[in-house]
Amino acid sequence: MQFPKQRNPYPTTDIVIEYSQNGREGIVLIERKNFPHGIALPGGFYEWGLTPEENAIKEAKEETGLDIMIEDPLHPLCVRGSPTRDPRGHMLSLAYIAQGRGILRAGDDAKAAKLYSIPEVLRIIDERRLVFDHEEIVKEYLRKRGYL
Repeated sequence: MQFPKQRNPYPTTDIVIEYSQNGREGIVLIERKNFPHGIALPGGFYEWGLTPEENAIKEAKEETGLDIMIEDPLHPLCVRGSPTRDPRGHMLSLAYIAQGRGILRAGDDAKAAKLYSIPEVLRIIDERRLVFDHEEIVKEYLRKRGYL
């Protein structure tokens, strides 16, 4: 079958990673090494030959060093695809919730990876420091968990 040439959004996966470290609990956010700079959820472009869940697992490992278990692989937390969500182009994101284990360390496109408590996450949202539409994704997560 021949598909017509068309422009489509670039698929991505983003992950809200719940994590505990030294008695602290919260979610993992990264500081992006590359444009656009800022604080973001771990994630990245969907690679050929992987399922969305496999891509999320791969991206989490690359950017945070953590092994993750996706909470509900068949039902992402949300799907986002606004044409203006990313200054690099039109992206379509499948966002998942996952539990992380291992040692948190930045890698790949992440300049830093850090555990943020829920009060710290709320402050970052108030200060509008999240890039892309990750504020919307994080708010969806916070609503789902009863924090908002």
